[in-house]
Amino acid sequence: MSWSERLAGVSEWTGRIIAWAMLPMVAIQFIVVVLRYQFDLGWIWMQESVVWMHAAVFMLAAAYTLQHDEHVRVDIFYRELSRRRRAWVDIAGTLLFLLPMMIFLIIVGWDYAAESWRNTEGSREAGGLRYPFMPLLKSVIPVTAGLLALQGVANVLRDVEELIRPDEQGDDDSGGH
Repeated sequence: MSWSERLAGVSEWTGRIIAWAMLPMVAIQFIVVVLRYQFDLGWIWMQESVVWMHAAVFMLAAAYTLQHDEHVRVDIFYRELSRRRRAWVDIAGTLLFLLPMMIFLIIVGWDYAAESWRNTEGSREAGGLRYPFMPLLKSVIPVTAGLLALQGVANVLRDVEELIRPDEQGDDDSGGH
């Protein structure tokens, strides 16, 4: 197993766990709707928990999405490139944009989460979620950046492996697939 596969395994594992973690979120959302429309009941903490779980799912699944190349991209030119040229574009994009941004988010996100922990921050809403839920959610920011950076490194290693692999017939650097 290559290093790129080992590193990508972290994203795969995280993505699969997050997929299962969506079940409680859906169940709680269902309960919120039933309570509100059938019994005219509702609690802010319950509604907030769904929003916060959704935020955590969205952030923690980002590396899994990157691993499976499911992020939105404008690929008008990219799709017409050879596999080797796509590898070069991906390496450049990761090294110039993704990794610097993730390093920035780790640094800023760490301070942001640490401040929330220090202040024992809770929801601003009366009846909202209390400490430690807000600091936990804010801690997901640097974790997400770390997971995306790790997947970015895995992608760069994969693309370097692609570049050193001998050309297959019909896939040279002249463009096209």
